[in-house]
Amino acid sequence: MTKHFACALLITTGSLVLAAAQPGDQKTVTGWVLDSACAFTKGLSKPISRDCALACARNGSPLVILQDDGSIYWPISESMPAVSQNQRLKPFAGKRVTATGKVYTRGVLLPS
Repeated sequence: MTKHFACALLITTGSLVLAAAQPGDQKTVTGWVLDSACAFTKGLSKPISRDCALACARNGSPLVILQDDGSIYWPISESMPAVSQNQRLKPFAGKRVTATGKVYTRGVLLPS
């Protein structure tokens, strides 16, 4: 079962960022909510467990949304200064969600 929530903004991220930010378009994404470090460094396709994702979030690691194709969406706020989105994401840690928001892409991915 997929949970649904609205997210103020999302950023797509990749392994190499080179160019300037692009204007945001509305998009709906579906994926797993997990710790950003696991998403980037462990190559996971889904969270190890809900408890693991929550423990990392409590220690300050941002939670992200990982799609099945490996795309990572990093929820951010529209406020300045920016506010962590972990409180909004914690109820969904370790679960599949569908989120709708503006997507900003910064940079281009280069093949390794």
